[in-house]
Amino acid sequence: MITSKRLAAGVCALLAALAAGIAVPTTALADETTAQDPPKVDLVLDVSGSMRARDIDGDSRMAAAKQAFNEVLDATPEDVQLGIRTLGADYPGDDRKTGCKDTAQLYPVGPLDRTEAKTAVATLTPTGWTPIGPALLKAADDLEGGNGSKRIVLISDGEDTCAPLDPCEVAREIAARGIGLTIDTLGLVPNAKLRVQLSCIAEATGGTYTSVEHADELTDRVNQLVDRAAEPVVVPKGVEGAGACAEAPALQSGLYTDREEFGQQRWYRVDVLPGQELRASVSVAADRRVDPSYGLLLRAVTVHGREIVRGEAAGNGRTDVISTGLRYPKAELDDDVEDDVKPAAETVCLQVTNSFSPAAGVKTTPGLPLEMTIDVVDGPGGSSDVASFGLGRGWWLLGVLVLAGFLAGVLWGWLSRWRVAVWRTN
Repeated sequence: MITSKRLAAGVCALLAALAAGIAVPTTALADETTAQDPPKVDLVLDVSGSMRARDIDGDSRMAAAKQAFNEVLDATPEDVQLGIRTLGADYPGDDRKTGCKDTAQLYPVGPLDRTEAKTAVATLTPTGWTPIGPALLKAADDLEGGNGSKRIVLISDGEDTCAPLDPCEVAREIAARGIGLTIDTLGLVPNAKLRVQLSCIAEATGGTYTSVEHADELTDRVNQLVDRAAEPVVVPKGVEGAGACAEAPALQSGLYTDREEFGQQRWYRVDVLPGQELRASVSVAADRRVDPSYGLLLRAVTVHGREIVRGEAAGNGRTDVISTGLRYPKAELDDDVEDDVKPAAETVCLQVTNSFSPAAGVKTTPGLPLEMTIDVVDGPGGSSDVASFGLGRGWWLLGVLVLAGFLAGVLWGWLSRWRVAVWRTN
């Protein structure tokens, strides 16, 4: 009886080892993480006169912001370079032209000296205007340079007072720079117009909007956003597509960002060697009001204009982002080709076309944000590997499982018969 239990345990161990061997891939994926500069965060605080209002937990909005900033400065990760910019902090007068220039770098973006930063925050007094647009432009300049993540955290209790420099348009212009900058916004009062404006600013750069009404909520949210900046991210590389394939930029495997006008075509080129497979995907975001019916087309064509494969998607206004993709495996060279002959790459032209149309009164520039992923990998080993009865490359896994089940059944049957024989003998 003890012998049979040991054999059964051995069978279980064998099956577990086999399963572990199946689960581990035969080749390890390469570490694609590249060295990045430290993440940068610029906290942009509204210090206009309305920040004197005492409606946050019985204290003023300014006091709540100072308390939040002090706690955030204590909790900021060591590897985050943090700065503080103000708007409306210095000019108390009525001249609009002067008030709309009232933005200053209170603490420069760089390695954080917590004591110095807190001392600077303590000097703030609610003063003047609310030049959100100009402050965002200056904050984007504060974060220029480097390949690490960049984030602006805007905290305001009122709408911009410096129109026609629309903060939404400013955010779109910043996103169009292709520097990978995200703007998150926080509103200190439950105001519908403020929510619309701050939401628009955030959505233009892929950020978030949050309405806060209590000091602890403000502290927690700013801490979350600063911590998020420290998380590793892949920053898309800015690229400018062309109007025709002949002038299109040549792309390699990677993540890219571009801007595409309404109804425009953008062209890109990718070289694919025999035996490789091109995998491309593209997403276009509606960062402003658009008509509810729209579509996206991604085509792979030869340099002579013959279509190879396409991917397309359509939307009805229920989502702000639409995506599609395609795959193109290039056949390997014939076996009779000499080994010393270097295979020639095929240039594949990628065409991205959208059918978005702007809503009435909406500016069409800059174009809609476009993000594209290009991946050129080793293609499947042969036609049987591609078909495989609809299983793709997973057919071998099914075969191994069938074989393992068969062997386990035979072994279990033999053990059962052996146990019965021993029982009869005893």
